[in-house]
Amino acid sequence: MSGAVDLPPAGVHTLVLMTRCPECGAPVRPHSCEDLFNVVLALDHSRRPPWGPLHGVTAACFLLQHPSRLPAPHRARPWAILHTYLNDGLTAVTPLTERLRRANSHQNRHVALPDIGAVAPALGPTPTAFSVTINDVAQDGTFPAVGFPNRVKAWAMATVAGLRSP
Repeated sequence: MSGAVDLPPAGVHTLVLMTRCPECGAPVRPHSCEDLFNVVLALDHSRRPPWGPLHGVTAACFLLQHPSRLPAPHRARPWAILHTYLNDGLTAVTPLTERLRRANSHQNRHVALPDIGAVAPALGPTPTAFSVTINDVAQDGTFPAVGFPNRVKAWAMATVAGLRSP
């Protein structure tokens, strides 16, 4: 045995099955959604632009597209973050995410998260596929800085649209 790989004859097509995330529909190879989320979190926590300022938005998109990580009663905060961002921009969402971040700090575990006056709509089941996912934002898995804000905005829009769809 030579160890050579048998290839199909010329002109024969092979079927390649692509495994997708059961929650958002993104391809799970070469990077799973969880792996990509860990990468973007590291970039977010650097607090450097363009990633840091968009941390609340990226986390909200990911959590709303992956409902196993976010029980339904906790949807109001990420929902409010996305709506504030899409309606009023990054300058409006920054104070909101800062308040939530400070309250969610390990140093403030005894303090309740602030009431942000938002109620998540009564949403049906979360879709199992979105038009834009973390995979699209990551591009090659590294979340390139060039175009990152535009990709995040498209992700936020797709998340809201997907959750509003019947």
